[in-house]
Amino acid sequence: MRDAEILVGYDGSTDASVALNWALEEARHSGQPVRLAYVFEWLTVAGWVGPGVAPGVWPDDTARRQVDDLVRGAAADAAAANPGLTVTGEVYDGPPALVLQERSAEAGLLVLGSRGHGGFGGLLAGSTAVSVAAHARCPVVVVRDGTAGGPDGPVAVGVDGSDPSLVALGFAAERAARRRVPLRVLHAWTPGPGGAAGVPDERASVEAALEPWRRTFPELDITVDLVAGSPASTLIAASRDARLVVVGSRGRGGLAGMLLGSVSQQLIQHANCPVAVVRER
Repeated sequence: MRDAEILVGYDGSTDASVALNWALEEARHSGQPVRLAYVFEWLTVAGWVGPGVAPGVWPDDTARRQVDDLVRGAAADAAAANPGLTVTGEVYDGPPALVLQERSAEAGLLVLGSRGHGGFGGLLAGSTAVSVAAHARCPVVVVRDGTAGGPDGPVAVGVDGSDPSLVALGFAAERAARRRVPLRVLHAWTPGPGGAAGVPDERASVEAALEPWRRTFPELDITVDLVAGSPASTLIAASRDARLVVVGSRGRGGLAGMLLGSVSQQLIQHANCPVAVVRER
């Protein structure tokens, strides 16, 4: 699915526009097509959730045309500003989280703002965004307004040796190499009775995981940081200087509980740059 499209949850809100801009930057590096997805949710027969318009009566053809115009217009503007990229827009019906999860099966990457209005009412950090990240069939990037990340900052990734974290490591290495920025590998761990005596073993484990990526991208600048502390605080601190923080969908040891526990939720809520949650298909 490497060349599959980048799917963007879009509803015209500020956060959705920030997510779209991030997706377009990714597409400029990867050449992937971009699809804007507006999920039109009919909450009840008495009203619908739309793009900043007063609730209408279902079925409301005028409201649906407004949504179509919004999405097609945004896609056309994005395509015009990015010659060479294929940008399209689509309107879907149903609950936003469920629809995006279903559409992710055919996407290479799903990009979301942390919250929105209209078709993404209730897309608040830690709720729908985390739900989609938990169940999507492709990597998910959550972009909060004001957290675009530094253009020259590293791609930071949390690694604990679990299979999901190794998938995340590959995702991070590819993004860093593609953008020609450093890769920062973080391993948060809890020292045992021997204290610092376990550091060589911890570092050897991380270096073994890095070996194939060093061979694949010999020019990639890679640093490894072993931190005695909590994974969430370690990765949030790293996000201050990073352009992207990448985590696996779940982990073990220092990153246990990554997906539905506190770590992923804290990152989506508090990271200072976009957050990628990567899972195996």
